[in-house]
Amino acid sequence: MSADGLPETFDVIVHPAAALRGEVRAQPSKNYTTRYLLAAALAVGESRVVGVATSEDAGAMLRCLEAWGAGVELEGGDAVIRGFGSRPRAGVTLNPGNAGAVARFLMGVAALTTGTEFVTDHADSLGKRPQGDLLEALSRLGARVQSRDGTFPVSVSGPVRGGVVEVSAGRSSQYASALMFLGPLLPDGLELRLTGEIKSHAPLRQTLETLAAFGVQASASEDLSRISLPGGQAFRAGRVLVPGDYPGSAAILAAAVTRPGQVRLSNLREHDLQGEREAVSVLREMGADIERDGDVLTVRGGQPLHGVVRDGDGFTDAVQALTGAAALAGGTTTWENVYTLRLKECDRISDTRRELERLGLTVEETQDSLTVTGTPRLAGGVTADGHGDHRMIMLLTILGLSADAPIRITGAHHIRKSYPLFFRHLEELGARFEYPEATRP
Repeated sequence: MSADGLPETFDVIVHPAAALRGEVRAQPSKNYTTRYLLAAALAVGESRVVGVATSEDAGAMLRCLEAWGAGVELEGGDAVIRGFGSRPRAGVTLNPGNAGAVARFLMGVAALTTGTEFVTDHADSLGKRPQGDLLEALSRLGARVQSRDGTFPVSVSGPVRGGVVEVSAGRSSQYASALMFLGPLLPDGLELRLTGEIKSHAPLRQTLETLAAFGVQASASEDLSRISLPGGQAFRAGRVLVPGDYPGSAAILAAAVTRPGQVRLSNLREHDLQGEREAVSVLREMGADIERDGDVLTVRGGQPLHGVVRDGDGFTDAVQALTGAAALAGGTTTWENVYTLRLKECDRISDTRRELERLGLTVEETQDSLTVTGTPRLAGGVTADGHGDHRMIMLLTILGLSADAPIRITGAHHIRKSYPLFFRHLEELGARFEYPEATRP
């Protein structure tokens, strides 16, 4: 059994829910947790990260930081980190599991070391995701890098001094964020030039906010295409509070708006920098009844929903949850400009189309868009493939709660990557699940 009391690997059988009622406190943000933990390790002295996420991504970051020489203690819901500053251990092999952002952030910082190796035991997921744009930028700075055609396994060795460097932002913002953690610790700093159409501005702003929280100076152009990181700085140890997680909460909200009842979701800052905060506006545009009082959202579910057409680039980690609402809405919904969904734990465009078609929905895709025609009634009674992707599992769960018959989702244990308590939180609201051991890994 795992720490959550469920089998190490399990499927989930989602039963139809007549209603969802109650209150849930949003889990801590995965994206802020990993950023704060890394910044704390880059500071000399002791930092307390209050209310850390318990996701696999957070665990991967803590495991890798400890291997690099950081002191790590978990006290209640907090992490106390004794940092290694600008001197992570050399000659260490790091395994970030299936955590793409963690891997990329650490690859950037690895230029402070010599002989850091990166491996993964998820060869069919993270092992296939592209790292070449970041590795090329590090190489241009003078680092020695090796990889398998831009994928894992990867090795990185410094030292580098800094200077001006271009990095593509067309596939992911994570490459630039990785260099933003590195730049202030280099003698000459970094002047980043982001090329291509910048994807996901919000995570870049989260990284800038993290740097500021740890006393690091940085400046950026309004469009984030130019980011200046003066060199010779030090991260300052301190205390930071992790805000609530909007990407995971988008799935709770989507479930709540599609079933009768009333759900309150707390711990979601109104002016948070997470792009997935936009999920609230999207659901309202679709016809959902959602009210905000400070950091509490109240959903009165079961209202008729209708399709929308939206550019999804700013809230990519909420697109699949919102697709759950779209599949149960009247009319057609299209998410445009979401090519980067193809580069996640699975192909979240093609694989989503296939799973929704399996459930009887009409779905179309282009290279960078996904279109779903909603249905007033979903038969269910099928087995759906979770594709080893926490966001896919969230989407299929939302649909199972509204189907006429139960839906079985394979590999549901992968929910732990970002939201270990997802099923437990829904159970608190009245949902019912069964957890048979997985029929396949």
